[in-house]
Amino acid sequence: MNWKKAILAGTLAVTTVALISGCGSDDKSAAQKMPDKIVIGLDDNFPPMGFRNEAGELGGFDIDLAKEASKRLGVPVEFKPIDWDSKEAALQSKQVDMLWNGLTITEDRAKKIAYSKPYMNNAQLLVVRADSPITDRAGLAGKVVGTQDGSSSIDALDKNTEFKNSLQEVKKYGDFVAAFMDLELGRIDGVLVDSVVGRYYMAKKPGQFKVIDDKMGDEQFGVGLRKEDTLLLDKLNGVLKDMSDDGTLTKLSQKWFNEDITVKVN
Repeated sequence: MNWKKAILAGTLAVTTVALISGCGSDDKSAAQKMPDKIVIGLDDNFPPMGFRNEAGELGGFDIDLAKEASKRLGVPVEFKPIDWDSKEAALQSKQVDMLWNGLTITEDRAKKIAYSKPYMNNAQLLVVRADSPITDRAGLAGKVVGTQDGSSSIDALDKNTEFKNSLQEVKKYGDFVAAFMDLELGRIDGVLVDSVVGRYYMAKKPGQFKVIDDKMGDEQFGVGLRKEDTLLLDKLNGVLKDMSDDGTLTKLSQKWFNEDITVKVN
């Protein structure tokens, strides 16, 4: 009887392990399934990456890029405006599936989310009014500088502690457009802004602003995803590489920036 019990116990153990392994395999397969739709979170007032035109329609470099990626992935996309200051929370809570709107790759963010391969260069600019006597960052000592809350400009300030501590105040706005409006009205003395946004906004209002420092930080843009969405990340990286190889990235960059500021996706 003892040997029969031993055989029975062994059989049950093997069956149990097989069942557990099978469940784990199914769960993993389900987790790696491509979604039926991709919801992209964005700040819809971040020109020229993603913004609304006068008719209220979404457009921009990243909008065009995401639409093209959607076609190549064979998965439809939905664009969902979110509070950019809470973008990581929106991603982790599955309100959105991607963050695609001039998202700077930073070490701190990389601890929480996964990034696609970088596809564009960016920098941080200090901008003042054209008629301002201020000519460099030292001239902003004791002054008020505005920037967008939750943006990589905040990270750039934190890295440039001496400059940050010299300021009277860092005024945070919901978006860069609001910061530029206050700069134009003389309510603040300068704006620390992403290069792509700053130069686009300045081009729209020639002669009103000037860049006094373009060395506040060099950056790159990538798409943000949840760390567990590895299949989607791999597929997206493949599509970005294809668009880099066939010139699509360059074409879109020329459309929105009149120059190619993209990087080669390997």
